[in-house]
Amino acid sequence: MEGKWLIADRDLNEREGLKWLLKTSSIPVTTILSASHYQEFVVWFEQEKPDVVLIELDMITKDDWSTFRDLMQIYDPILLLTSAEGTFEKARLAIDMQALDLMIKPFSATKVKSAFQKAARKLRSKSQADGIHHANSYKDISYEALLLSQDPGAEIYHVAAFQTESITANRTLHSFLAEYPFKDVHGIFALDDMVVVLFSAMGNDITEQCQKAMRKWEEEFSEPLAVVVHKGNSSAVTLNQKYLQTRKMLELTYYKGYRQVVEFGHSPAWVHIDPFLAPPEQRTWVDMLTNVDLEKIKNWLYDEFLQLNDPYPDPGLVRIRLTSILAQVRRYMKTYHLDENQSYEQEYRYIFNSILYDRVLYRTVQNLILFIQKLFLGTESSNRNQIQDPIERGIVFMEENFSNSMLRLEDVAAYVDRNPSYFSHLLITKTGSSFTESLTAIRMKEAKRLLIETNKPIKEISILVGYQNANYFSRMFKELIGASPKEFRLYKTDEYG
Repeated sequence: MEGKWLIADRDLNEREGLKWLLKTSSIPVTTILSASHYQEFVVWFEQEKPDVVLIELDMITKDDWSTFRDLMQIYDPILLLTSAEGTFEKARLAIDMQALDLMIKPFSATKVKSAFQKAARKLRSKSQADGIHHANSYKDISYEALLLSQDPGAEIYHVAAFQTESITANRTLHSFLAEYPFKDVHGIFALDDMVVVLFSAMGNDITEQCQKAMRKWEEEFSEPLAVVVHKGNSSAVTLNQKYLQTRKMLELTYYKGYRQVVEFGHSPAWVHIDPFLAPPEQRTWVDMLTNVDLEKIKNWLYDEFLQLNDPYPDPGLVRIRLTSILAQVRRYMKTYHLDENQSYEQEYRYIFNSILYDRVLYRTVQNLILFIQKLFLGTESSNRNQIQDPIERGIVFMEENFSNSMLRLEDVAAYVDRNPSYFSHLLITKTGSSFTESLTAIRMKEAKRLLIETNKPIKEISILVGYQNANYFSRMFKELIGASPKEFRLYKTDEYG
């Protein structure tokens, strides 16, 4: 379909350049109008009623914004926006106006042509079916209504969130969904990491529509897609609350992966897990790494992270737990000087970022296993006679044997093959603490954990952390922690309630 275009920009060179790119493209155009200021734009717009509008946001003053919004809602042109400011405020305005694209100056010819092509496709699709998505069919729903807490509205909407695995594909996804022939759509909102589609609560085939859209997306693009559909019908739940619940539910892709549509009707809830490795788990990891037991590490990680079922733990806590494991791997690297290898260091940072940002848990676990395997191969290929850090090895030995009340400096020094006096000197130089202070700190850390997480008697805890005399343990604990074991337990129980 040939269309009428209106280009509005204060800069003559920009206007003429945009007109020239449009004329030399393969897009069928009947008329190209241009305006150098907002008043001229309004005159042309009301006289000609263009199909496509390309306007510089910066030429619209605050006083003119209300008029501009009314014009766009009444006449519903395809809207392309430009600006010299790449700010959040400009992006918010573009999203609020349901603009097809926002181009930041200076323009590239490729970017402009791509925006022109999208506008031409949108114009074609509008002319082919009257029931396909129109901006004025949801003109009363604003960007703020979705993202800001407000009173419940009279109308109930179902919320569908579409998310690609790569955030760079989000713009393409928004263009795709804006042109897709959904039924009963009341809004399409492009956010930083997803696209939200609002459906009428009267629609009965919303999930089926989303599944068809996903299949169509996969036919045209190779990027994995996940969809979550919120079908709650409570009028007491605001649109913003539904959006937040949908965003939370979308985090299930962390466990389930992409290429699926998940439907739910109530607010999801995560279960709590301890995000940090307990001392026994730390010792298990030290043993597995020291013994180069990759098979045992695989089984541990699979059992811990890949056998999870609904209700799932908070993904944030899972990520913290993975960083606790990575801390043990880091210590192993330092012990064997693998951190001095730039290649291992780069891969370590990659794994760390994978733990923090990867959207699929399975991939993070696999990356971690492959990294540990490479470290083991590096350790095997390195010189076995290479001097390892005796302090790191000594601290690991202390963490494994602190429950032995007879543990002495001489035992640790013998384990790392150093003279006791020399080892003591190295320990103070590197950590600032003596052997006794270091051992006591390890014991007190475990004692605090046992007091918080278990109901074991204080006398039993005293023995478990290496003190045969419970009174001496209590005296030491109060001196170092500032409260007796009993007081500490009561305080922490009240705190965590």
